[in-house]
Amino acid sequence: MERGKMAELESLETAAEHERILREIESTDTACIGPTLRSVYDGEEHGRFMEKLEARIRNHDREIEKMCNFHYQGFVDSITELLKVRGEAQKLKNQVTDTNRKLQNEGKELIIAMEELKQCRLQQRNISATVDKLTLCLPVLEMYSKLREQMKSKRHYPALKTLEHLEHTYLPQVSHYRFCKIMVDNIPKLREEIKEVSMSDLKDFLESIRKHSDKIGETAMKQAQQQRNLDNIVSQHPRISGGKKSKKEVCASSDLEVPGAQDLVDFSPVYRCLHIYSVLGARETFENYYRKQRRKQARLVLQPPSNMHETLDGYRKYFNQIVGFFVVEDHILHTTQGLVNRAYIDELWEMALSKTIAALRTHSSYCSDPSLVLDLKNLIVLFADTLQGYGFPVNQLFDMLLEIQDQYSETLLKKWTGVFRNILDSDNYSPIPVTNEEMYKKIVGQFPFQDAELEKQPFPKKFPFSEFVPKVYNQIKEFIYACLKFSEDLHLSSTEVDDMIRKSTNLLLTRTLSNCLQNVIKRKNVGLTELVQIIINTTHLEKSCKFLEEFITNITNVLPETVHTTKLYGTTTFKDARHAAEEEIYTNLNQKIDQFLQLADYDWMAMEPGSKASDYLVDLIGFLRSTFAVFTHLPGDVDVHSTMSGKVAQTACMSACKHLSTSLMQLLLEAEVRQLTLGALQQFNLDVEECEQFARSGPVPGFQGDTLQLAFIDLRQLLDLFIQWDWSTYLADYGQPTCKYLRVNPTTALVLLEKISRVMRDTSRKNNVFAQFRKNERDKQKLIDTVAKQLRSLINSHHS
Repeated sequence: MERGKMAELESLETAAEHERILREIESTDTACIGPTLRSVYDGEEHGRFMEKLEARIRNHDREIEKMCNFHYQGFVDSITELLKVRGEAQKLKNQVTDTNRKLQNEGKELIIAMEELKQCRLQQRNISATVDKLTLCLPVLEMYSKLREQMKSKRHYPALKTLEHLEHTYLPQVSHYRFCKIMVDNIPKLREEIKEVSMSDLKDFLESIRKHSDKIGETAMKQAQQQRNLDNIVSQHPRISGGKKSKKEVCASSDLEVPGAQDLVDFSPVYRCLHIYSVLGARETFENYYRKQRRKQARLVLQPPSNMHETLDGYRKYFNQIVGFFVVEDHILHTTQGLVNRAYIDELWEMALSKTIAALRTHSSYCSDPSLVLDLKNLIVLFADTLQGYGFPVNQLFDMLLEIQDQYSETLLKKWTGVFRNILDSDNYSPIPVTNEEMYKKIVGQFPFQDAELEKQPFPKKFPFSEFVPKVYNQIKEFIYACLKFSEDLHLSSTEVDDMIRKSTNLLLTRTLSNCLQNVIKRKNVGLTELVQIIINTTHLEKSCKFLEEFITNITNVLPETVHTTKLYGTTTFKDARHAAEEEIYTNLNQKIDQFLQLADYDWMAMEPGSKASDYLVDLIGFLRSTFAVFTHLPGDVDVHSTMSGKVAQTACMSACKHLSTSLMQLLLEAEVRQLTLGALQQFNLDVEECEQFARSGPVPGFQGDTLQLAFIDLRQLLDLFIQWDWSTYLADYGQPTCKYLRVNPTTALVLLEKISRVMRDTSRKNNVFAQFRKNERDKQKLIDTVAKQLRSLINSHHS
């Protein structure tokens, strides 16, 4: 029972649950129906639920059917109306379809025309757009074409300008086109190409000016030379019609037009390259490259050829290249803005100056031809004047020319050494004969000589000097002219020129001419006559020095009284030469005397003297007489004659007599002559008497009293002492001013006494075998011993 109740309760709960679910299904959105249905299937009564669901469906169907039955008539009416509308709609459809067909047929042509119009409109828009784009592109293409044409014709700077316009003005407007991008990518390459081509042109230019520097310099130096000539013409041209010719007129009349150095070279590559690099922002690179290359060229130009000193053309080519180099740089300096600057030019010029001066010092030192040195000086002056005209300082070149002046002076001195040597060697050392007035005036015109006495003499007559006097005088003047030539155009003052000429002339006189005269005087074959003529000649040349002073004054306009004016030393030169000639006369006479004395052959053991003087001495005296006779027949004016007689002749004669006396004394006292007899001494006395007779005969006028005889006084007193055997007087009066034998030296007397003593001893031994002396011989020997002892005492007391 309970079980039935329980089943009934469960059935009621299930039915209530199913009712709830059905309500939820009816009221719930179909999207959320899933959980509801799941609750059905979760239970075990889904079959009953299905039954209940079917019952609910049937219930709802009945309700629908009731509702439909209630509204059916209205539905039927609506259907009837709808069917009527359907027919009308079909008619309308047919009409619309027919109308559409007619419209389609009618609009087909219009559609075709519209399509054509649409296509035309599209083409029109495309053409318009194309024209607009081409309007933008054509200038770019034209500009690019122009660029290629400019590069092809090597107009690089315009090409660079075109490239700049193309890049900054035209290409930005059409940058989206592919061809423009190609152009943009190509622009750096074009710039680099322009740089390379312009640099290649610059290299060609540098090579060209290196080759043409010689011609450029030659032209510039010609201009400088013609400018100098023009200045001279203008300054020297006389006034015509109240005025001077203008410089331009003189230039035109003289045909001095010369193309400028800049006309020989096309500088446009430099300008173009400079502009190009400036535009490209690489100006500094270009400047550095240009200066570096030109420095290299400068070093090459400044390197002189090894044989430059051999010819003037070698120097000229060297100078032309240097001038050409700096003319180009000066032109670049003044026609460009900063490619080169003054500091750079000054640096190059300083280097050029030092190297040029060093080269000239070296090469000029090799030159031995004064003409070449003078031509070189003129070339250096022109070189300096040319560069000075371009603003380069050239003082160092003129200072160096003063050094070359010393070299020039040396070459002149060497040349004049040969000139003087030829004159002196070719001279006959005889007075110049003249047979008529014309010849006389010719000589007087060549040499400043005046002598009233000689002028009064009839022709033929002779000048006192030989030909080398006027020749030497004129060569000295030629030398002065040669010195003057070097001083021209050196911008020296008259005082400096005068000083330079005087110093060089002094060297000519004191060194060159002096040495030549000394060499002539010292020659072995020169005779007494030649030496005497040299003395006369040098006396006249010495007098001519004042005329040389006047000659220099006339050409330099500097008075000798000017402060610091150098004096000529010619008088000293000619005096020295004259003294050397005099000494040579004395030396030659003495040598001749020595030659005669070598013939002396005395028998020192002779017991008896001969009856006359020795033959060698007679010949010697005869030589001396004839020799001094030359001095008494000297040609020329009174002054010269008296000078020769009064000084040279007297001195020569006195020197000869003294030398003869000394030589005879040496013969007598020779150590080899150990023994000497009184007979030999008496023969020797005859020879001395011959000498004294020569001295008394007055071989040379002008000696006072027995002055010449005094040359033999030593011999005379010595011989008198021994021949007269006057020892008591000698010993008693020795040391007193009035002593008879004042000139006899006790040492000399002792030597001679010992030689005589040896002879007596040997004779006594031969005559007395038992060594017994005869009384007078023993007494004489004792006397000799006593005298010898006293002489030694005198000698010892004198030494003490």
